[in-house]
Amino acid sequence: MKKERSGCGKKFHGKFRGCGYKRTAGREAVMDVLSQSREHLSVDEIYTKVRAINPDIGLTTVYRTLEILNTMAVVTKFDFGDKRARYELKESGKGHHHHLVCTGCGRIVDYDDFINEEIKLLKETEKKLSKKYNFRIDDHLIQFYGLCRECKPDKE
Repeated sequence: MKKERSGCGKKFHGKFRGCGYKRTAGREAVMDVLSQSREHLSVDEIYTKVRAINPDIGLTTVYRTLEILNTMAVVTKFDFGDKRARYELKESGKGHHHHLVCTGCGRIVDYDDFINEEIKLLKETEKKLSKKYNFRIDDHLIQFYGLCRECKPDKE
């Protein structure tokens, strides 16, 4: 297992070298796709978009690049229960947000409503957990699962 290279992902473009990785056309293409997307893309979706930029880039390069970006803390890797890892840039411009995931159609909704209240509650919870378990919490991930308005029965 590679040692985490913390702090490398602050400004991602051109930072591969500073984190001990070479800057390659494949890695730059993956970063371009992620930086232009507002969605949570799967590896296959990223690969399709990368191939439109550079048809010589293979699926293995996309997988390896995403793993490096995850190690560099540049992307967040999600599991929304659809058996496909999905990725989002940490510095996507969306700001701090959480997710609503529809178990019917798979729709993912980013939300930041009540985020200030949630952050306050989470900070207090993290503080108590850290103290109780002598554990440094670096990040959290919140996802709510249920049915969107199109999928839930009308009787509700």
